[in-house]
Amino acid sequence: MSIQAPTAPPAAPAASRLTKDGPRRRWQRALRRRRGLAGYAYAAPTAAFVAVFFVVPLVLVAQMSVSDWGLFAGDKGVNAPDNFTAAVDQRLFWPAVRFTVKYTVVTTVILIAMALLLALLVQESTRWTGFLRTAILVPSALGLASASLLFYALYSPDSGPFGAAAQKVGLTDQPVSFLGTPNHALWSTVALIVWRYAGFYMLLLLVALQGISADVYEAAELDGAGRWQRFGRITLPLIRPTLALCTILCVTGSLLAFDQFYILTKGGPDNSTLTIVQLIYNAAFQGGNDLGVAAALSIIVLAALLLINAGQFRWLRGKES
Repeated sequence: MSIQAPTAPPAAPAASRLTKDGPRRRWQRALRRRRGLAGYAYAAPTAAFVAVFFVVPLVLVAQMSVSDWGLFAGDKGVNAPDNFTAAVDQRLFWPAVRFTVKYTVVTTVILIAMALLLALLVQESTRWTGFLRTAILVPSALGLASASLLFYALYSPDSGPFGAAAQKVGLTDQPVSFLGTPNHALWSTVALIVWRYAGFYMLLLLVALQGISADVYEAAELDGAGRWQRFGRITLPLIRPTLALCTILCVTGSLLAFDQFYILTKGGPDNSTLTIVQLIYNAAFQGGNDLGVAAALSIIVLAALLLINAGQFRWLRGKES
């Protein structure tokens, strides 16, 4: 008698397996759709904000830059590239560009150096560290226009305390004109900006400094590294991303400077402190009344900012690699 091997149970038909897996797949697809819709719902307010307050104005400025568009006359049609030619040919265009670049370089170097020095000063927790951090950070809570008005009063040669103090100690025998000459106006404005923003950049750098492990410094000290070697070989390389962020923010803000110069100097004396954004304002509302030329200047500034920021990001990536 022969013994037959047990036979395997018949496999379930393919159609029945698809029938069982079908509800699960449909449920997974529905779940993915719900998650996608939830993500769009969360992003919708931000997207609407960017569209209304950035994309639409940018498109409108681009249209103005290639149109004969007066402040009161409105759009009279395309006239490209006349607006760009008129913008570059303005008598004050290149002086404004040179002054804006000079102000940006001076402000960025002094502000970043001061912020790093203050961050190093208040890095360690001591009895007075909390008070110093608060005192340095308080000016950052003041609006730039309010700070400019405050310094305008402080710089007044008649009622300001700075001029009276200089006369009292014998530094001068007449009221000091802090805003009366080009150099005085530049450095007085730089002092305002350093006072206003040093605390903000100090806070960013302080967070980066506190993110460095103490073990790294201890190991370097055991290897015989001095204070300046630890600063140059450990501190600066590890906070380079934050330094790059501070530099980008400072450069961008300085190139777009308007409030402080409009309040303190109105571009004077003799247009020596006229920035490129003030030139845009003057072209649109002060005498020029030409929104087309102002828009062309805005497009030029935007292109310059994109190139400068792209160069900074490329430099940062090159340093990190």
